[in-house]
Amino acid sequence: MNLKFFLFLVPVALLANGCGTVSRVGKAAPRTGDEIVAAGQFFHTGTPVVLWLDPGGYDAYRVERRFAPIGKSDWATSTAEVKTLKTPNRYGLRSKALTANEVERVRGGGWDLPLLQNVVDQFVLHFDVCGVSRTCFLVLQDHRDLSVHFMLDVDGTIYQTLDLKERAWHATTSNDRSIGVEIANMGAYPADQKNPFDQWYGTNAAGKTILTIPGRLGEGGIRTRNFISRPARNEPVRGVIQGDDLVQYDYTPEQYAALTKLTAALCKIFPKLKCQYPVDANGKLISHQLPDAELEKYQGVLGHYHIQKNKNDPGPALDWEKVVGGAKKILEEQTPASALLSPHAAATR
Repeated sequence: MNLKFFLFLVPVALLANGCGTVSRVGKAAPRTGDEIVAAGQFFHTGTPVVLWLDPGGYDAYRVERRFAPIGKSDWATSTAEVKTLKTPNRYGLRSKALTANEVERVRGGGWDLPLLQNVVDQFVLHFDVCGVSRTCFLVLQDHRDLSVHFMLDVDGTIYQTLDLKERAWHATTSNDRSIGVEIANMGAYPADQKNPFDQWYGTNAAGKTILTIPGRLGEGGIRTRNFISRPARNEPVRGVIQGDDLVQYDYTPEQYAALTKLTAALCKIFPKLKCQYPVDANGKLISHQLPDAELEKYQGVLGHYHIQKNKNDPGPALDWEKVVGGAKKILEEQTPASALLSPHAAATR
């Protein structure tokens, strides 16, 4: 090669590379809208997700009440007005499975994904008995000193309120090792007792059951405009949980679709979180609290009632095979876990 030509090419190449670097400074790296956050990294789910970072999101990191008048939402006023609030933090540190050195390393927030993957091995399903996710966050954040990683609204929108590195307060003894989701649904009730279904469910001209959000809640905070919510099954579902005969309206098709994709993503991100639900020796769903020893060794998807005897969520209506079986099918077609990373997250690894 001609020496003069080579000497000309080198500074040109360096200049071009430098310009390329400069052009990236301050450039936005937008989300596509389906990512969840684990240890600061973004992972795709294939279904709409609203983060606490997004407009219209629900931020469980905040100290103040979300729905109080802003002038009265500060912590001091909140504790004076709401006696059930005892601590400004509604979440904590996943410390139970960590060594003392690891606790010191992550206590300021510095989790890495491999460490988190070694800790998380359960995904707990709840119904919120609030009907819509906006009311669920109101109860958790403004009244009860509680939190949950995800809320799933009736239109299938998933809200993430905390990075999955955080220990949300939703499932007592499983909090250190689990991820939780509150699914918008009015819950399950004894079959022979009064329930609130007449306030929440009606029938359209075609005889199909529809969700009728009570007027006091306005539009309910539903993100999808003019959304018509229908349970996946037209009639209430009856079943036995914790030995009690219960009745519950089913979840919506949109919730099932979103929950299935979220479950698949979580099982892919967290190798210890097996894509399974508690079954007996005959392969039948266990519908009661797991004995302590079994719960201790269990890794997978489970209900709140599998953890606590005084709980019955997610109730008899949940179609476990539709969710977990559907997630397994997604995983069978899925490429390696790194493919779930958003381009922004992959570029920063």
